[in-house]
Amino acid sequence: MVDVTDKEPTFRIAVAKGSVFMNPATLNKVRDNTAEKGNVIEAARIAGIMAAKKTSDLIPMCHPLNISHIKIDFFIDDKTDSIIIEAKTHVVDKTGVEMEALTAVSVAALTIYDMCKSYDRKMTISDIRLVEKSGGKSGKFERKGEGSFNTG
Repeated sequence: MVDVTDKEPTFRIAVAKGSVFMNPATLNKVRDNTAEKGNVIEAARIAGIMAAKKTSDLIPMCHPLNISHIKIDFFIDDKTDSIIIEAKTHVVDKTGVEMEALTAVSVAALTIYDMCKSYDRKMTISDIRLVEKSGGKSGKFERKGEGSFNTG
């Protein structure tokens, strides 16, 4: 692990996004909450939050963080038959919270896949990426053309 002993804690934010592409009929089951396994969006939200809290157990050399806030939102895009996932994480610590946001999006997407795979094995998880981060020595990062949907 990188030694952060001498760093000062600062307020840090990270926002990550990803997408799950699926057949229109599968998307309708998610939207209408008629999937056999239950409420796909809420299960994915809980899974993403739980995963963010366990990131250091999953990713080698990742510092354990005391996350102070995480919010995961889902946006249905009928034009692309996809669900866009966005996770926003906060922490006051010596190192960034990007991995937690990325892990939240990844596990939320995997949960959607798991809950819908009996209808649509061709679903594609795609475009998991850091959209923005702030805090710490490296300052602010914002991916051009990628505004955050998440306002909270």
